[in-house]
Amino acid sequence: MKFIWFSLVMNLKNPVTGEHFTTSEKIENIIKQAVLAEKLGFEGYGIGERHGAPFLSSSPPLLLTAIAARTSRIRLLTTVTVLSVLDPVRVAEDYATLDHLSGGRLEMIIGKGNDPRHYPLFGITEEEQWDSMEERYELLRRLWREEDVTWQGQYRPPLHEVTTQPRPLQKPIPIWHGSASSTRSTELAARYGEPIFSSNSFHPQAKYKDLIDHYRERLAYYGHDPRKAVVGSGAGSLYIANTTEEAIKRYRPYYEAFQATAAAQHNQSPFTSLEDNIARGPSLIGSPEQIIEKILNYQAAFGHQVLSLSVDGLSEAEQQEQMERFASDIAPVLRREVPSWVWEEQGKRVPV
Repeated sequence: MKFIWFSLVMNLKNPVTGEHFTTSEKIENIIKQAVLAEKLGFEGYGIGERHGAPFLSSSPPLLLTAIAARTSRIRLLTTVTVLSVLDPVRVAEDYATLDHLSGGRLEMIIGKGNDPRHYPLFGITEEEQWDSMEERYELLRRLWREEDVTWQGQYRPPLHEVTTQPRPLQKPIPIWHGSASSTRSTELAARYGEPIFSSNSFHPQAKYKDLIDHYRERLAYYGHDPRKAVVGSGAGSLYIANTTEEAIKRYRPYYEAFQATAAAQHNQSPFTSLEDNIARGPSLIGSPEQIIEKILNYQAAFGHQVLSLSVDGLSEAEQQEQMERFASDIAPVLRREVPSWVWEEQGKRVPV
């Protein structure tokens, strides 16, 4: 199994220490997280896209560019790029530039996003989100693979013989499809034989497994080999301690602070408590042995090769503690237990 750390750059007052980063301090904190991820031997770091408080991640390409300048090996991912509201020409230009600045380390995960605030901000309705994303993705895909593109659609002005610059360094830039709530995303990924990344953040395992199963079924329908499917998965909150009781005690203030945010309330979690989330949901709260067991349980259901993790919201000292402990106590076991060919060879990171 391979591992990426990611952040939505959520900047809340710490419910335990009372610290509250300034915007500049939080951005620097995220860059230091990515540097630590590389130092600890993890494979990637991702920045998600949000457009409103408490998130400071409205510009993933700029944050990833800063991370690229301070790292040399880790893959740089967008977790996710909210393509349903963005101009594909601008996306093609910005991220191709980042691909060069990072030495070809960019991987894009596209999605519609799950924060309704971005729809009126960028001038589409929530009802249009899936049609908008599909149209914009098909244009982005052409812009990165073709020159002199002529195109006409609903969500931006027509193009006539356009070649975006710079051209991507990677040919092509790997694209994953974020999957959280609808078969529209798994259908689009399967059509092109491209990998998916299950959010696996807010609901019981079965909801996400159904989408992953649909993806594999549709891969076969479109003539792709489902045995070669590449699947990534997110996880719930992470907090490692010597015992489950200690982990729950230390993590509970963070859980309650997160649940009080408007973003969390919009997601309408089906879990009634932190304990319920640990028992029936994706949260990784407990001893190393318990967390390993849970990750392997999910892996048996999903068949994923890449796992994403986050320490958003914790104090800076706890962020480092959790990342270091995962690296020493959990990652080595999962690397042995779960084969992963993703990112093994340059040019063969994901099937396209």
